[in-house]
Amino acid sequence: MEKSEPLAFLEHDHSQCRQTALKCANNQGLRLTKWRQLVLDLLLEDHRSMGAYEILNRLECNGVKPQPPTAYRALDFLVEHGLAHRIEKLNAYVACARPDACQSAGFIICKECNIVAEVECSPSSPELLRVAANVGFDAESTVMEVEGICSNCQNGN
Repeated sequence: MEKSEPLAFLEHDHSQCRQTALKCANNQGLRLTKWRQLVLDLLLEDHRSMGAYEILNRLECNGVKPQPPTAYRALDFLVEHGLAHRIEKLNAYVACARPDACQSAGFIICKECNIVAEVECSPSSPELLRVAANVGFDAESTVMEVEGICSNCQNGN
């Protein structure tokens, strides 16, 4: 994947994000059930992070009322297949910005507007992994999340 500006902070056509995600799901032969599709559509509306209960509330406002396990199963499926990411710091989810080319991602999180920008990076710090290995720790994953205030919020936009 070519490194570029974080998509979330750029003006762009969100319908293109949706088309890319659906094409990626189709290419993987994934079965997007009604609930998976609804949850993915919510995550793709913008690049804000959303917790599971916010997703449930948004679905209910749209006239459907799933139980919490339904939303969590849909989110787990989307994360497992690279269509969404779980943002650990926020205990929330965001659609993958580039599901067709995502290798390893880090996240820039705006504390004001809750937009989460996905950036291609290696979240595995060689120093951290070296220390973990030296103490006999078998590292399975690392998470790179940077929290702050985006330029739009800094400028009052």
